[in-house]
Amino acid sequence: MSWEGVMPQSAYSAHSGSGGGDACAGSVDRTGAPRASEVTALVDQEGDRMVVTVWGELGLQAEPWLRHALRSALADSARGIDLDLSGVEFCDCSTLNVLLGIRQQALEESKTVILRAAGPVVERVLELADARSLFTASDADDQGHGSDPRIELVQLRRAMQTRPTIDLARGILMASFGLSPEDAWTTLVRTSQNTNIKVHHLARDLVGTVRGDSLPEPVQKQLAAAVATLTHPTAAPDDE
Repeated sequence: MSWEGVMPQSAYSAHSGSGGGDACAGSVDRTGAPRASEVTALVDQEGDRMVVTVWGELGLQAEPWLRHALRSALADSARGIDLDLSGVEFCDCSTLNVLLGIRQQALEESKTVILRAAGPVVERVLELADARSLFTASDADDQGHGSDPRIELVQLRRAMQTRPTIDLARGILMASFGLSPEDAWTTLVRTSQNTNIKVHHLARDLVGTVRGDSLPEPVQKQLAAAVATLTHPTAAPDDE
């Protein structure tokens, strides 16, 4: 997929050059509202920081576009970027990968990435990965001093260690049940919610099944119900 960038004054706006209903990036109309089935990022400068506002659905197809937009904004900033993701209607672990990657890059450049606002889907993804604190401004940040980079590095490494396991677990679900990457992520999240198990712990247990380990029966039941809901939308789980 090719990408074409448009930069009206201080705002970036990207859209797919291939057309079609599955375009994962789009433009903004004169009211500032994104058109349906598009993903849009606007970047404005506020002092020594860049403010990135994103609307739309952030799935696997949008990953390279989002990574490029955030890297460009970080490069143009003196101290880092602030994110407004309150308009994001869907995201999965591919979005988490991008956010953690840009956070690591910012740390290497002595900058910060702060989440100003986020909708429930983004908050949930960060919570499931225990990564929310990585995108929160500290008192030191507010005073322009920055927080302790050693603590940040430990937190970031811990969060990033969960990514390969989650990706492996998603691949297992895709191969086992013929799910798309998005549906495999949804299955993980629903099973995590219904069993009160963190996504990365659930992912670790799923990967363990490849080595012959077994999932607890309640987890197997909730996993099967989550898959059934996706593959047969009219079917309701047994416990509902």
